[in-house]
Amino acid sequence: MDKSMMAYAGKYLFAIPFLIFGIFHFMNAQAMAGMVPSFIPGGIFWIYLTGLAFIAAASSVLLNKQVKRAMQLLALMLMIFVITIHLPATINNMSAASNLLKDVALAGGALLLGSQSK
Repeated sequence: MDKSMMAYAGKYLFAIPFLIFGIFHFMNAQAMAGMVPSFIPGGIFWIYLTGLAFIAAASSVLLNKQVKRAMQLLALMLMIFVITIHLPATINNMSAASNLLKDVALAGGALLLGSQSK
């Protein structure tokens, strides 16, 4: 597989799960509301906003529109999750480190994809 085909495939393999994550946020908002830290008011609002952000980021990549900005914002959101949700969970229970590392890796992937875009 040549480099351009790998980049094309990688772009879609990265974006499609975020589209699905976004849809899941709307389908399972009540169940996910407990993930919002108690010190942040709004609860379920943040679940819907996150779902919308995931769908917007994936759409940006799939439509090749504003990819750089969308990936910068996605990386920022993921790192906010790392700091506000995953780091406190990991401090309390080291087995939660996999979610922290997953979101750090996804943020890195978003920045890499964004750096390859106009």
